[in-house]
Amino acid sequence: MRSAAEALDTLTKLAQTPAVAALASAFEKAGRELALVGGPVRDAFLGATVHDLDFTTDAHPDDILEIIAPIAEAHWDMGRAFGTIGAQITGEKVEITTYRADVYDGATRKPEVSFGNSLEADLTRRDFTVNALAIRLPQLVLVDPTGGIDDLVARKLRAPQAATKSFDDDPLRMMRAARFVSQLGFTLDEEAEWAMTELATSIDKISIERVNEELCKLLATDDPGEGIRILVTTGIADRVLPEVAALRLEVDEHHHHKDVYEHSLTVLEQAIALEKQRHPGQAPDITLRLAALLHDIGKPATRKLEPGGAVSFYHHDLVGSKLAGKRLKAMRFDNETIAQVSRLVELHLRFFGYSEGAWTDSAVRRYVRDADTLLERLHILTRADVTTRNKRKADRLSHAYDDLEHRIAELAQAEEMASIRPDLDGEQIMKILDLRPGREVGQAYDFLMNLRLDEGPLGESEATARLLAWWRAR
Repeated sequence: MRSAAEALDTLTKLAQTPAVAALASAFEKAGRELALVGGPVRDAFLGATVHDLDFTTDAHPDDILEIIAPIAEAHWDMGRAFGTIGAQITGEKVEITTYRADVYDGATRKPEVSFGNSLEADLTRRDFTVNALAIRLPQLVLVDPTGGIDDLVARKLRAPQAATKSFDDDPLRMMRAARFVSQLGFTLDEEAEWAMTELATSIDKISIERVNEELCKLLATDDPGEGIRILVTTGIADRVLPEVAALRLEVDEHHHHKDVYEHSLTVLEQAIALEKQRHPGQAPDITLRLAALLHDIGKPATRKLEPGGAVSFYHHDLVGSKLAGKRLKAMRFDNETIAQVSRLVELHLRFFGYSEGAWTDSAVRRYVRDADTLLERLHILTRADVTTRNKRKADRLSHAYDDLEHRIAELAQAEEMASIRPDLDGEQIMKILDLRPGREVGQAYDFLMNLRLDEGPLGESEATARLLAWWRAR
């Protein structure tokens, strides 16, 4: 959390950028209000990078278009019915939305759109207090009618009005609550958590595509586990990801086993850490993260209490693969993601046979072939799946996988070398040197192969010249 002075300095610099300055000047000249609102203001106080620029105004859509027309390189009005106009100004994409005073019918999340005339009233109807912040432009006056700054300091996520009303108006806000807890590292307000529990079934009003979008945004955060815990404890996961909620297996006092639910969240956490370590700077791998979260969902259906206190989950990889595919299909994921996640879940146990005894080269090749383009993701998932507190066992598994990856690399290099051929084949050699099949053809072939390895591809003409020179020198 930045100090007020640091945040003000950040916002001042932002207000002086060409796009924001041009907008502020245009609206002021038109006698209209303009404020930077929501995430950019919040992030300025948190010290996070400011990305999307969202503005709000008392001007209606037609007026917004008239004001920005002289300064915008382009504009679009797909959100016009909801009061939103998009534009590109000095190369920066912005969105400007008319103050809203919507009324919800209680049956769906679609409001009866109504424009308002007050910035404070517009902020009060937003999802969370930390997003209900605005900076009036060009005056640079902070507007915080719901105590958002205090909640930023306390790192608390709270609805600006009664949480039950806020979530009943728009149940998708419950998914957003889970996402913001993970994204911002905040604690969810008790009233908000209680309201989510009470209204969990209302998430069914939301289109599955929007739920999918919010789930992916949650998984893209650095610590999605906390948000997933909230979805599970409030009962929303029972509607959205019931297989994950079902991982909270009842622990029998005589048949002790690992907490599969907490194990799955740990695997997700470790997979993200490995993903960042092995591929720094790349976008979050949602496919890998889905596989990490869902890799053990076959366990509840395959759980068997064995004599002597053991617990088995035979074939939970295959069962889990089918369950993962079915759930992701129901959530409208694309076919490629469904196929890849299902395959990773199916393969996630394959390595553990390696740790128990050395594989032949053919077994290693089969592992690579079965993983195909998913090999790197399988490497990460398999390593992340080791959550034992037994350091000796963890080290043994880690060293075994190091060895497997080393052997995969060695075999890949050997097979790449084996696929290299000289620039001329045996038939061409015999024709050029006027030879019959025999030892001399083999010697010529070896000569050309050494040239290929030493100098790379030469081309047919150069290879022919070098072959003839070699032959004459003999």
